Amino acid sequence: MFKPGPACLLLAMITLGGCVTAQTSDISVASGVQSTVLLKSSSSWDGMSYDAYPAGIPELTVLNIKIPANTALNWHEHPMPNAAYVVSGHLKVETRESGQSILLKPGDVLPEMVNRQHRGVTGNTAVELVVFYAGTAGMPLSSSQPVKE
Repeated sequence: MFKPGPACLLLAMITLGGCVTAQTSDISVASGVQSTVLLKSSSSWDGMSYDAYPAGIPELTVLNIKIPANTALNWHEHPMPNAAYVVSGHLKVETRESGQSILLKPGDVLPEMVNRQHRGVTGNTAVELVVFYAGTAGMPLSSSQPVKE
């Protein structure tokens, strides 16, 4: 029996419902299909508005990312809008410039920052994310700098 993984479920949710915060919409009463919008945002989690999408042929990428416990990711930035869905664990996301942070738990969806350095830090448990990137063909998903702490 086929059991869809987190990336497949996220793609289905995005395809069926677009991407806002816990709204349910009935797609078709006859079919019984319902979708829940998990995120709809024109700004990153810290309130910074997104600019226009990158120019070029669109390329969507969805990653399943597993981060071990007690890990600080490198400071990095993304050149395109993206959103992360927390499958399991707790992740602290912080900005390099201001030190502002947010704590994510399973089921949370985060509109990530564009062209601004940030990182994720795990606690005593591993974290699993599904991250959806809306870029252009050949565009790198992120650029990073080693941790210097």
